[in-house]
Amino acid sequence: MIDETTTSAPAGSPAGGPSDAAEHLDVVVVGAGLSGIGAAARLRAAFPGRRIAVLEARDVSGGTWDLFRYPGVRSDSDMATLGYPFRPWVDERSIAPGGAILQYVRDTAAETGVDQLVRYRHRVVAADWSSDDDRWTLRVETGASETGANAPDASATGTPGASTPEASTPEACTPGAGAPGAATSGTVTLTASFLFLASGYYRYDQGHRPELPGEDAYEGLFVHPQHWPEGLDTAGRDVVVVGSGATAMTLVPALAAGGARVTMLQRSPTWVAALPSRDRRLLPRARRIGLRASARVSRWRGIAGGLVTYQFSRRAPERTKRLLRARVAARLPEGFDVDRHFTPRYDPWDERLCVVPDGDLFRALRDGTARVVTDTIDGFTARGVRTSSGEELPADVVVTATGLTLQLFGGVRMTVDGRVVDPAEHVAYKGAMLDGVPNMAFAIGYTNASWTLKIDLVVRFVARVLSTMEARGQTRVVPAAPTRPGRLGALSPLIDLRSGYVARGLHLMPKQGARAPWRLHQDYLRDLVLFRLGRVRGDGLTYGSARASSSPTTATRPKDRP
Repeated sequence: MIDETTTSAPAGSPAGGPSDAAEHLDVVVVGAGLSGIGAAARLRAAFPGRRIAVLEARDVSGGTWDLFRYPGVRSDSDMATLGYPFRPWVDERSIAPGGAILQYVRDTAAETGVDQLVRYRHRVVAADWSSDDDRWTLRVETGASETGANAPDASATGTPGASTPEASTPEACTPGAGAPGAATSGTVTLTASFLFLASGYYRYDQGHRPELPGEDAYEGLFVHPQHWPEGLDTAGRDVVVVGSGATAMTLVPALAAGGARVTMLQRSPTWVAALPSRDRRLLPRARRIGLRASARVSRWRGIAGGLVTYQFSRRAPERTKRLLRARVAARLPEGFDVDRHFTPRYDPWDERLCVVPDGDLFRALRDGTARVVTDTIDGFTARGVRTSSGEELPADVVVTATGLTLQLFGGVRMTVDGRVVDPAEHVAYKGAMLDGVPNMAFAIGYTNASWTLKIDLVVRFVARVLSTMEARGQTRVVPAAPTRPGRLGALSPLIDLRSGYVARGLHLMPKQGARAPWRLHQDYLRDLVLFRLGRVRGDGLTYGSARASSSPTTATRPKDRP
């Protein structure tokens, strides 16, 4: 049960005011999306007497699931595992539309009382740690965001996967002027004992939009899925979708179903798998064991199935390629060039596998309402796209489904005892904390499974750490990477996908070592043991107190190590 005594005061001190006037919070969660709402619910339940606040830069909750408004937006992993374990997804739609997921996130916030902890239009721009008092000082800009999913937001970030609406916005999650959680324009200062960054790793205000050759000649409409125009009608129009990732494969069948003539123009193909959009066993099983129990069975089936599939793909890539190709070919018309359009050169899971629910993309290709062209762009004409092979693709609308722009930690500028924290110069501890950075954890989920699986493990680990600090009367916890040669092993980027959006942002990412706890596993069962049963004392974590030590925390960087 959630104790209703958890508090969150509505205001901090104005910037420039005396430090002792700043409102102090025990835990600050940055971001009110899928990760932030789940984290706050867990921490609120674990520590009902602590002062917790969720700072959200935008006017509304939901994060990714409120931002994207493009046609057909949906999850790209099954909802049994994407949903919160403490509030199971009980809808038989296993690949759900974005609006349903948004409503689920907001209903969870309301049921757990987290909606009362959220402060909207609160963008954290700087976080400064002081070892003199073991506190973060946060500089927070307030009141700057505009209402709406597609409003510019210079520092808010999100989680990859898909997005939302079809759902109305619950009043509890969209404060108007003067409502709880709303803010007037300005800057406030807050202090916090612990910081949990649940802002994902991409920019809300700016998707990746490369300049296309000769695009100035085009007289039609360019649209990026991250900023889909409200009311855009594509029925009866020619639409070219540039891209081959999850967003493109969601858009193409949705636009075709809406009456558009759609061409997916891809530079190279992507591995694709068709999965059922509904869990047909959920409700029949629920009649025997109850709905929540049935949902938990679906969750563990999804976890086990995902792990087996991923491990098989990595250990037997050639067999996996043949299997994926055969299943795609079976859904396409005879004579379709499967090798050219759906057989990549890379191994499965070198980049994220794309899911098409019930094979909707293949159905559109069979019906002739959509087509795939694998080629590069040579230039544009006034009314279309010219490929390098000389074909002109008519286009009233060109959708640039060209990916995300990475940004870690919501763009928050962090310092530790006056030293700037560059995440790329630090090693990640269990993929959730940074070496040398005290009292801070971050939410980055799995790339080969549902995002929330990892985040929930991280939050429960954080709760164990906070409980340990409380029991020992300590106020500081710092991951300390080993400095002895060979103990850490060779460093590599935290995320090992070759996807374009990851490759473009490698220079921003923390590093990981070669072995636990400095290695990020893409394996839920291994992480379950590591996070739930692993030690919280020792094993790379050091504890202390400002009262016991006046020495500043040293943020050790990989390049400083022998």
